[in-house]
Amino acid sequence: MSTRNLEKLFNPRSVAVIGASNRPGSVGRVLMHNLLHGGFEGPIVPVNPKHGSVAGVLAFPSVQTLPMVPDLAVICTPPATVPKIVEGLGALGTRAAIVITAGLGRETMPSGASAMDEMLAAARRWGIRLLGPNCLGMLVPGIGLNASFAHQPALPGKIAFVSQSGALCTAVLDWAVPREIGFSHFISMGECVDLDFGDVLDYLGSDPDTSAILLYIESISERRKFMSAARAAARNKPVLVIKSGRYAEGAKAAASHTGALAGGDDVFFAAIRRAGMLRVYDIDQLFSTVETLARSAPLKGERLAILTNGGGLGVMAVDTLIESGGRLAELAPETVERLSAVLPATWSHGNPVDIIGDADRMRHYQALNVLLDAKEIDAVVVLHAPTATADSTEAAEAVIQAVKEHGGPRANIVLTSWVGAKAVAAGRRRFGEAGIATYSSPESAVRAFMRLVHYRRNQEMLMEVPPSAPEQFTPATDSARLVIEQALARGEGLLSEPEAKAVFAAYGIPTVETHVVKTPEEAARYAERFQGPAALKILSPDISHKSDVGGVMLDLETPEAVLHAGHAMLRRVEEAFPGARIAGFTVQRMARLKGAHELIIGVATDPLFGPVLLFGEGGTAVEVIADRAVALPPLNMNLARELVSRTRIYNLLQGYRDQAPADLETICVTLLRVSQLIIDIPEIVELDINPLFANAEGVLAVDARIKISAAADTGAARLAIRPYPKELEESFVMQDGSHLVLRPIRPEDQPAHHEFIGKLSPEDVRFRFFGSVKQLPHSQMARLTQIDYDREMAFIAEIPGGPAGGTTLGVVRTVTDPDNERAEFAVVVRSDLKGQGLGRKLMEKMIDYCRQRGTREIVGQTQTGNDRMLALAAALGFSRRAVPGEEVYELRLDLQREATAAA
Repeated sequence: MSTRNLEKLFNPRSVAVIGASNRPGSVGRVLMHNLLHGGFEGPIVPVNPKHGSVAGVLAFPSVQTLPMVPDLAVICTPPATVPKIVEGLGALGTRAAIVITAGLGRETMPSGASAMDEMLAAARRWGIRLLGPNCLGMLVPGIGLNASFAHQPALPGKIAFVSQSGALCTAVLDWAVPREIGFSHFISMGECVDLDFGDVLDYLGSDPDTSAILLYIESISERRKFMSAARAAARNKPVLVIKSGRYAEGAKAAASHTGALAGGDDVFFAAIRRAGMLRVYDIDQLFSTVETLARSAPLKGERLAILTNGGGLGVMAVDTLIESGGRLAELAPETVERLSAVLPATWSHGNPVDIIGDADRMRHYQALNVLLDAKEIDAVVVLHAPTATADSTEAAEAVIQAVKEHGGPRANIVLTSWVGAKAVAAGRRRFGEAGIATYSSPESAVRAFMRLVHYRRNQEMLMEVPPSAPEQFTPATDSARLVIEQALARGEGLLSEPEAKAVFAAYGIPTVETHVVKTPEEAARYAERFQGPAALKILSPDISHKSDVGGVMLDLETPEAVLHAGHAMLRRVEEAFPGARIAGFTVQRMARLKGAHELIIGVATDPLFGPVLLFGEGGTAVEVIADRAVALPPLNMNLARELVSRTRIYNLLQGYRDQAPADLETICVTLLRVSQLIIDIPEIVELDINPLFANAEGVLAVDARIKISAAADTGAARLAIRPYPKELEESFVMQDGSHLVLRPIRPEDQPAHHEFIGKLSPEDVRFRFFGSVKQLPHSQMARLTQIDYDREMAFIAEIPGGPAGGTTLGVVRTVTDPDNERAEFAVVVRSDLKGQGLGRKLMEKMIDYCRQRGTREIVGQTQTGNDRMLALAAALGFSRRAVPGEEVYELRLDLQREATAAA
């Protein structure tokens, strides 16, 4: 349901309190007190059949007797009464309610259903949005609304805080008030039976009174809605997340190494990164980070300089920086020269810049100015410890002066830590008054900088132009699917190694030649053909990790060795796993890749986010090494490379000493192919390629494991992020005979899209962008090409081919509201192609798409002089209305009316 009726919840003009009370200590009494003393200007109406008035306000005995329709109802009555109250509110016309009451799921109604189910049925019948149940309530300080039973009010501000824990809400309020931290919204989510994090993110992401969103999450329900809403909100403002339940009690038994390694917290962290949000781990970090983001311009890079009046402080800061994966700036010779001109000869002559303990105001000022001028530095952390020879407050004022005088966006990237207590308190106050972030220790200042770095990286993932895969690739999907369907028909849940390798081979992943044999004697005969060392493995549908039961023997030099190994293997397996079904053996030539690294690429199915990809160092000790990173599919080349870069083995893959760099491009392509495999074949629930050998010449899958199960959803439906909808591609022939491809836009299209917009005529640009646009910035171009296919769509018309891809000739796009009620469209075609039917074809394709996904209407605006667009819209059935006071027409196509007429 998303944002429908949320304006009534978050910005009501009137409030009714159902269960308002005069009884001391009751929730109903606290609610009325908070509402009446919060400064809310609208009517506040109590409902209680036992009281003529509550808190001095005339009370009404029931919802039905209310003299007006309240925008918002707050319900705090016993569980069994809530469904009937919600039904009555719906009939009255109320469309938003906060349900404070707990225990609805445990209350059984006369119908046999729970009170929760009956409440939800009533709410859905009338379109009522529910916050809760079992929640603290909500505060919107900007309008004086305190619809909660919190122990104290919240100050007004620009930060939204949203929490699933009511206890944490009260703790945060207690923490924030003395620090003078204010909120635009303070929301206790409760059990999220209707309103969930996706809904709230959609609303707050476009709320002009909210500059940052802070979330405390215990669980989410609708993965795709959450990811779409989070990605949309994170493009507009910082979204910070605390996620509880980071540590599971051990890994559950899994058929693959990946299933054991890819824990739920790793997956949630991957989702946060992919959405452009930032994860923090406690309340102090949460608010210090949002303060830092608010007081700093966006980082242009990650190179940090440390300015300190004490060497020990600088060393502590560097240790924290390197431990956190940060980058210490290397001072340029000219920077060292400038510093030497203003500092004593005993300064450190490097980074950290130690200006010595007797540094006065002028030394702080001059040194910081040099660092702020240095092009090799992106941020400065200034550290100070009090001394008897220099005034700490004056040192702080010197830093403030340098920041102010230096000017420009770079000057804002200054973080400070005045270490100590009484002697530095005045300096810290000065920083707060000047809007410069300050921290109590060098470590906390550096960690705050690193959170800025991580935020920047996450945001870049939303804005980067991913390179195309180095080759066009068409997998043999039908062949892979046949292997899996045959295994499912036999009742198998685990593919044999040869079957798994056949699936990988169908997706272009190189594998070792593998033969299936029944007996050790047959294995020996195959080994004789190899004329070299062989590998022998047990083949059993009951044994997943073969090496754990002695079912793998490597480097068998002769056929006789293979024969003896096979008989010995049968005895070991019988002892270790009695009763296991033995189908035979697999025998293969020993894989030899000079200088190869052992990697693992895997897939696991997370119960919340669906399929996840894992990459890391492989081998038999993969769980012990635990060098892995996870990511959500679908991947592109940039995302694949970023996944690889988050592992320790990444540094080795880049080469060292006489070891040549591994073929990182092929590793990334392999990740892309595995990503496509799990999109295409939803029956795959786990897989491992372990080890995947990788060297400078390429990759080779040595061992393979795939777990399968009958699929309940399509491959795309089970993903948290909707992949590129290839099924929407089609061919089109223009009136001049030119053959085009019409397809959804991809992130890789940004260069071609930039060229396309550059070739539009001034009139085309004016009609499309309602003004003169010489060149769109990178961020806007990324936004146009990196779309969320679950909520947006853009179809381009292109002439395919060429070394750098196709040539874009036209584009139509829609952005659909979260409720799928309305899609706003825009279309533009190159001037030299008008009259060829391309614009009409693009519009028809978009109309068909919106109709199929159930969108109610398509709307758009065009200037009054755009005669071609007006004629096209009329031909397609759009109505038009002049916008008062503007030279603009609003165009509207009612898709539901069309569907009704067709029926």
